Amino acid sequence: MNKETIHAYCLKLHGTTFDYKEEWQADRYHIGGKMYGMMGGDGAGRPVLTLKCEPNRAEELREAYEGIIPGYYMNKTHWNSIYMDANDVPIDLVENLINHSYELVFGKLTKKAQLEINEMK
Repeated sequence: MNKETIHAYCLKLHGTTFDYKEEWQADRYHIGGKMYGMMGGDGAGRPVLTLKCEPNRAEELREAYEGIIPGYYMNKTHWNSIYMDANDVPIDLVENLINHSYELVFGKLTKKAQLEINEMK
């Protein structure tokens, strides 16, 4: 999976905003001002994509895929990191997990914020 593909995929999700956090050297993706995804590197500089995930599913994914670990520099219960150079994580799963993260964060927004985002369609 490459950075450009992930970036383009995230920006296609309705209402997504993007910024770059210099201190973290990370691209961040938000919905309603809340982050749902981040592309950066781990402590060794290995590229990772970090996404919010339902806790039980997060644990199952970590057990099933070597390339998925607890969220790097994030809450380990609610976030997973995917090594972008991992060979065992298919791109369709990555896209599914991006959507899952987006929906989790969107679902936690106020009804007013959700309505405003939906009205932008």
